[in-house]
Amino acid sequence: MKLRKKILIVLVIIALLALFIKYSDRVLDMANLMITVLRPLALGCVLAYILNIPVSRIESLPVFQSEKPWVKKIKRPISIVGSIVIIAAIIVLITLIVIPQLVQAISVLTKEIPSAISDMMNWLSSSDRDWPRLQSILQSLNVNWDQLLQKLMSHLTNGLSNIFSSTVYVLSSIASTVITFVVALIFSFYLLAGKEKLLTQFQSVAKTYIKGKYFNRISLFLSTAHDTFTKFIVGQCTEAVILGALCTVGMFIFRFPYAAMVGTLVGATALLPVVGAYLGAAVGAFMIFTVNPIRAIAFLIFIAILQQIEGNLIYPRVVGSSVGLPGIWVLCAVTVGGGLNGIIGMLFAVPITATLYKLLQKDVRKKRELVQTSPPTNNTGQSNPPQQADGHGNS
Repeated sequence: MKLRKKILIVLVIIALLALFIKYSDRVLDMANLMITVLRPLALGCVLAYILNIPVSRIESLPVFQSEKPWVKKIKRPISIVGSIVIIAAIIVLITLIVIPQLVQAISVLTKEIPSAISDMMNWLSSSDRDWPRLQSILQSLNVNWDQLLQKLMSHLTNGLSNIFSSTVYVLSSIASTVITFVVALIFSFYLLAGKEKLLTQFQSVAKTYIKGKYFNRISLFLSTAHDTFTKFIVGQCTEAVILGALCTVGMFIFRFPYAAMVGTLVGATALLPVVGAYLGAAVGAFMIFTVNPIRAIAFLIFIAILQQIEGNLIYPRVVGSSVGLPGIWVLCAVTVGGGLNGIIGMLFAVPITATLYKLLQKDVRKKRELVQTSPPTNNTGQSNPPQQADGHGNS
């Protein structure tokens, strides 16, 4: 009976694979449609998971520990609103620090462009002795300037039409992204408001359709992953604050311009593991270049040294210790994750590796305890019975 069941399962799998190969185009189109439809909900789950961290911290405050019914009623809405306000305030603060000084740097650069053009024109006017020779060279090329001008105007017209179509596409993409984000944000609010009820329902359904042994394994994996990812997010934010503060202090010490702005930007981009600080450093180097190119080179040397200290000392200790992963495995995870999937791979490599590390650690510890508690065996492979003590207390 069991053999028939296994054969039937194999035949069903083969039939499904054959159908998938035959109708692969339709299946992939349907999968893409489902991904597009479910994208706001998936993004809402991600937002809810991230927002749950400050929500849980706010709910654990002493003011919300009262058993009064009205306190329990308002605790969750205040926590959700408070977490949104905190995150929005951080974004607004970073924007107010970064954008004005970035605009100032661009304005300085644009002011330098006319003087550079004027210098070039003066050089050309001072080199008028070379123009007759240049004119004779151009005449010898036999170029049809009217035809060349018509082609240039044709390309310019096509370019303007492409720019218009690209602008329409960009605006529609921005509108679609905004709508998706709003729907995801609203969905995340619903998830946070009823997370306990949803968790109970999920556990009830899982216990009904999944055997106890497998349910326990899945629960252990999910709880370990949740604890690891939460600590990783907190550790990553802590590491970004430390790096931003060190960059700001170092820039003030070495008297680099735009110290507060560049330090804030480096700290914000440092939320991406290891390479994020370089993105902020590129913008900072550009801004310093508008003031003093030599200082920009010195800044790049400074940020390279700081990034080495951060990547080899601060990041493994802060993030690695928060997720319970040794520093050497943090570096290995970031390297392999970045090689496999770039920045996204770096972002998820550390918590995934930490989760697997913890699960392996728990399994090894469990097996060691079983070995230590198992009774010793004799030469025949059977466990030795406990020896009886005689009347004198000797066994």
